[in-house]
Amino acid sequence: MAVQVTGRGTHGGGCTCGNCPNGAHEGHRRAVAAFIEKREEFAAGQGLPAALAHSPSASRQWVSDELTQSARAVADRSREAGDAWLHSVWRHTLLLVWGAVVVFVLGLSITAIGAGWTGARTAGLIASLVVAGLLTCAATLHRARGGLLAPLVGEDNRLSTSRTVASAWVLLAVFAVLVLALQLAGASNSHARDALIEGLELARGVGLLTVLTVVCATAVVVRRVVGVRVGDRRLQKVRAERPRLADLLCDDGGRGSFADVQYALLTAVAVIFSAVRLARRPEQLPDLPWALALLVIVSAATYFAAKWAEGGRPVVLSVVRAREAGDLDAPIRTGDDVEIRGTGFVPPGAGTPDRLAGMVVRIGPVHIHVPLVPVPGGFQNPSDTVLVVPVPVDVEPGRLDVQVVTAAGVETNRVPIDVVD
Repeated sequence: MAVQVTGRGTHGGGCTCGNCPNGAHEGHRRAVAAFIEKREEFAAGQGLPAALAHSPSASRQWVSDELTQSARAVADRSREAGDAWLHSVWRHTLLLVWGAVVVFVLGLSITAIGAGWTGARTAGLIASLVVAGLLTCAATLHRARGGLLAPLVGEDNRLSTSRTVASAWVLLAVFAVLVLALQLAGASNSHARDALIEGLELARGVGLLTVLTVVCATAVVVRRVVGVRVGDRRLQKVRAERPRLADLLCDDGGRGSFADVQYALLTAVAVIFSAVRLARRPEQLPDLPWALALLVIVSAATYFAAKWAEGGRPVVLSVVRAREAGDLDAPIRTGDDVEIRGTGFVPPGAGTPDRLAGMVVRIGPVHIHVPLVPVPGGFQNPSDTVLVVPVPVDVEPGRLDVQVVTAAGVETNRVPIDVVD
């Protein structure tokens, strides 16, 4: 499991030091490969002890326990790899920032050919260096949390679309005000100073101010809405392994989200338009047309409405006795398998084996861990709509309530069943 890293010595597969993420990544990769190999072996009916071959229920439980232990090892390696990635990615964020500064300086130099170097270009150059320096300090202070990604990552360890959008508008506003302030500091006559001060008047920047207010309020309110809905068990949230760029355009399950995509795209277009307006008229705040401002506001409202309506409670619709081919119809007895039908048993992002292994069914006072039933390429049980669990001998006959506890820790409604002797 040791990995040789050039110039840094030998590190084990569980290494999480900030300078050597390769050990953690390699350890996670090998753990995943071992788990997949074991799952496929069991799915093909191989690897079972001979003593359990005669008992389908015992062999199923043994396979589930083996896969659960292996899944927990994968989860541990995944957390280590995620921590190591956060320790290393902050340098990449700084490279991106200073790369953008270099591109900006080249753009200033190219556009100055023929037109000449102006005070506005000097102000833009200094403002870019100041903003990049501030971002560098912030990234250094939060290097253990991913550098510049730290304020963009939500409580579920995913990149937040609303926070990223708000940050883009805040950076644009800060840069624009710095450009005006630096030009004002270098102005040589009162007429130029008066013109720059007029560029900060409300009539010039009301569109930008309105959009900035709306997107920042959206980021704050969405965080509150999600927290309240999770606390009320109307929304299931599971923590991600690490932030990914796809989080800006996808839901927790990795599927493309219309609300996130339209919010991110319209914001990108509006920010680019505002930056061009600032480049054309650096003596005033970007004059964002009301039509474009309203477009961004409508996009933010759509995003907020989607977050408000997102998710739902997991629900048990019915519980029936699972019947194998050739079995006779009969009431539910201890030792039988029951099939729990419903919706929302596997919330988005909870499809990993360790999350699936954490699902529990409560029959009366007895808690039953849902067994993992492997098939080639995945699992037959559990699924988002159907769970199959055995009724253990500890369950007393009588009328009992059945309830599911999902991987997100949310409890479903109770459905009564009758267990006979």
